[in-house]
Amino acid sequence: MLNNPTGIHPMLPTGINGVQQQPRSNDVVSGFGEVLGRAVEAVNEKQSVAADLAEGLASGQHANIHETMIAAEKSGISFKLMTKMQQKGLDAYQTVMRIQL
Repeated sequence: MLNNPTGIHPMLPTGINGVQQQPRSNDVVSGFGEVLGRAVEAVNEKQSVAADLAEGLASGQHANIHETMIAAEKSGISFKLMTKMQQKGLDAYQTVMRIQL
């Protein structure tokens, strides 16, 4: 473990029973760019799943319209959230650039 002179340790998410979960090695994120990249990949994956289900429904491979509509709504909501976060980030950048030193 790194030398931490302050004695402050990062908080870990708690589980259902209030027991702290240990971080998994594949969940380690190195920076904001990686977090943003993972979020975009997750939105892209949801859109891909929704498109595959819609194509399967249209071609007659399956008849589960409920699953298809739920996937489409999840995809739409994820995309709206991503665009809202992009706009908030852009607004914050513009605000910082307007600050006079």
